[in-house]
Amino acid sequence: MDLTDPRYAYMFGFLQADGYLTQGRGQKGHLATEINARDIHILREFQQLTPYYSSITERVRSTNFSENHHSATWSVSSLEARTVVSELGIPYGKKSFRVRPPRTEFSRPDYVRGIIDADGSLGWTAQGFPYLSLSSASTAIAAYLCHYGKKITGTERTISRNQRDGVYNVCYYKETAQQLAAHLYYDGCLALDHKKANAESIQTWRRPAGMRIAPPRRRWTAQDDEELVRLGDPAVAALTLDRTEQSCAMRLWRIRTGQVTVAPQKIPFSP
Repeated sequence: MDLTDPRYAYMFGFLQADGYLTQGRGQKGHLATEINARDIHILREFQQLTPYYSSITERVRSTNFSENHHSATWSVSSLEARTVVSELGIPYGKKSFRVRPPRTEFSRPDYVRGIIDADGSLGWTAQGFPYLSLSSASTAIAAYLCHYGKKITGTERTISRNQRDGVYNVCYYKETAQQLAAHLYYDGCLALDHKKANAESIQTWRRPAGMRIAPPRRRWTAQDDEELVRLGDPAVAALTLDRTEQSCAMRLWRIRTGQVTVAPQKIPFSP
């Protein structure tokens, strides 16, 4: 499984995000992924790429989202095949927190597209803006998308787990989403049909006249935090640090409530 081959890089990213590797007694076990039957074409591509016997089955069952969910499952049992993907970075058992980008050379846009196809989303927001997003429990995967997204678009993203379900949500909007989608979903690439169509669709959006472009987000440095605490007044800090008073007030509140640590200076708290 040569991950410098765009097809295998995509397949590996997809399986890392939406596949599972099980191990039974002796040499028993299987590598599989189950997806909506509308996307069965991608499973047939996996079957063509795999030099071992694999099967595709379909079933209809009741889920939390539908009483008649029609799904398709691709599965391969070969021990050699399972050993290859395990060594590349798909662990046996629960993997959502443990997966990470390959440590060998790999085709980056295709790998990232596989992750997005399996665990991401792209299309239009309720307000009619283009977006591209990823939800992942893996710190390494979420951080890699931020790193790769900045390299391609220049837009910086930071990650933190949401309180509801403990996953990371990395989102890009408007021109940034268009730029990243165009890079990942290039002509002739292996991808889910409906996501490839969405990637093409969002390219039609144009920023309305008069819509402000937000400036790049400035990250807070340790020196900024120390100066903010020393001044202790958001209005004064806003002038000194060339930031908005609202931004300084919010940052000061986060420091004083322990959400941000500033060391080694002791922070006074004024109720």
